[in-house]
Amino acid sequence: MTTPLNQQIAMKLAQAADLLEQQGANPFRVSAYRRASETVSRLARDIGDLAQAEGSDGLVRLPGIGTGIATAIQELLGTGGWVQLERLRGTLDPARLFRTVPGIGPKLAEQIHDSLHIDTLEGLEVAAYDGRLAGVPGMGTRRVTAIRNALAQLLGRTHRTSRPNTADEPEIATLLAVDRDYREKAEQGTLPLIAPRRFNPDGRAWLPVLHTERGDWHFTLMYSNTARAHELKRTRDWVVVYFYDNHHEEGQCTIVTETRGAMTGRRVVRGREAACREYYADLTG
Repeated sequence: MTTPLNQQIAMKLAQAADLLEQQGANPFRVSAYRRASETVSRLARDIGDLAQAEGSDGLVRLPGIGTGIATAIQELLGTGGWVQLERLRGTLDPARLFRTVPGIGPKLAEQIHDSLHIDTLEGLEVAAYDGRLAGVPGMGTRRVTAIRNALAQLLGRTHRTSRPNTADEPEIATLLAVDRDYREKAEQGTLPLIAPRRFNPDGRAWLPVLHTERGDWHFTLMYSNTARAHELKRTRDWVVVYFYDNHHEEGQCTIVTETRGAMTGRRVVRGREAACREYYADLTG
């Protein structure tokens, strides 16, 4: 007989499948979450015990559970929440999530989100190692070190030495192509809309969302809903792109229209400006 925890996890996976279907995601992706939900709901062994004993490898050995869904299950088991599901619902509050990390208070949590445009603990962990977190106002070396250690415990990691190589991320041309596709469809009004909880007192569904694929990459795109984007009136310019394939954890980036320098007026992937310069140089010959 299945356990209550298994039923809870299965329900979350089924909810994600329903939301993805409503938002026009690839039917194969929807089916993958439904198959995973069925697998977990029928599992006689407690999935928490399985994950503790065998880790992600044990989860991936279950029928219909790939690397990405195994990571989602581990997140649910470790934190009780699932960022991707909250994002699909429009209920994600990254500042609240960051406040679960010892050493991060309300003000600092907002500063991290607005400065770095990240909304997951994994993204925060990467920023803690690649130098970006240290550049947030209010951060010092000792605090960054403390946050690294806290995240290692929260995420069950023993170490993280550097930011993942950008060679493991989608190519600039691919990112700019999905960005263009998203903005065109958002302008045409053909995308499903979600009602974000943050900065939306009327509860209006205004935020367009796009799920799409390019090769092995799966993408979810939506306009930035950060305090900074609203303050600068760039909510219809800054696009947040979430991406993953079957070999890597989910990553994210923000694409904006550059306002200064040689790329003024061009769409630029924040953090990969050098690669964008090379891309545009190749276009112009």
